[in-house]
Amino acid sequence: MPMLSACIHAYTVFPSFISHCVSPKLDLSCSSMAASSSIRIVVVGDVHDYWNFEQDSKALEFLQPDLVLFTGDFGDENVEVVQSVANVEFSKAVILGNHDAWFTKQFSRSQEKDKVQLQLECLGEEHVAYRRSDFPLIKVSVVGGRPFSCGGNSLTQKKLLSARYGIKDMDESAKRIQKAARGTPDDHFLILLAHNGPSDLAHAISLLKENDQVSIPLVVFGHMHKELAYGNGFRKMIVVGPDNTIYLNGAIVPRVKRLNDEDKRSLDEESTLSSSEAKGTRRAFTLVEISEGRVAKIAESWVSVVEDRTTLEEEHILYVVS
Repeated sequence: MPMLSACIHAYTVFPSFISHCVSPKLDLSCSSMAASSSIRIVVVGDVHDYWNFEQDSKALEFLQPDLVLFTGDFGDENVEVVQSVANVEFSKAVILGNHDAWFTKQFSRSQEKDKVQLQLECLGEEHVAYRRSDFPLIKVSVVGGRPFSCGGNSLTQKKLLSARYGIKDMDESAKRIQKAARGTPDDHFLILLAHNGPSDLAHAISLLKENDQVSIPLVVFGHMHKELAYGNGFRKMIVVGPDNTIYLNGAIVPRVKRLNDEDKRSLDEESTLSSSEAKGTRRAFTLVEISEGRVAKIAESWVSVVEDRTTLEEEHILYVVS
């Protein structure tokens, strides 16, 4: 499927990334943020150890999502971060990324569990690889793609995928995603969640649309970081396909920055938060507003957290329905 492949593999440099920016330090109350009949989904892109349960929980409470989607890469098999994410008290769906199986090549056969197994146990049913999670209260269904993926045409982590999911090649992977999406309630908004796509996810989308006549309004993924290497600009984070499927990249990396730094440099390590908490941090999320069964708005949102105070520091509009 060319559009998905282009979206994930061949992003163009997007020097003027934001088409609209709310003035900095716009102070919105939680009540005003929640005063909408639309569905609000928050995407947390590749974490890469930049996670603090207390501060991220405050930011999420401020944003008041109906559902939180995590695109994986929490760290290099960082079980502690994954356990912290699992403790977040919001409805959520998670897919593990390639960094979440960075060292483990096959599941441990000894009594001591490997870190991939520990992460899977932390997440339980909230890890949606090759399965569908229905959220009937908001009429949303999330179907997970292949876990531990990093793009390309070859299957990575074959031993893990075979042992856990019985997947041996890309074709089997695509058909498992297709099978998981079948039976989605007719009145549900369907989201595909993956860490990275090609080529099985593109194949699955094609099968669902052409063979099953399934509408897929939104595909959410990560892996491809927004900021390009060597100062070469930014990736385009959203692509709208010819059939109006929206492909959204949530990988804003790093997702945490010091609030007080004039140059807004990222924290060297999330563990340094203890020394800078009083000065505050800015934390990145991508907000998706759904109204009347379609995506109405997508925005990159930076929430500042200073002790018990949370504010919407910046909002970059990525998409607004015409």
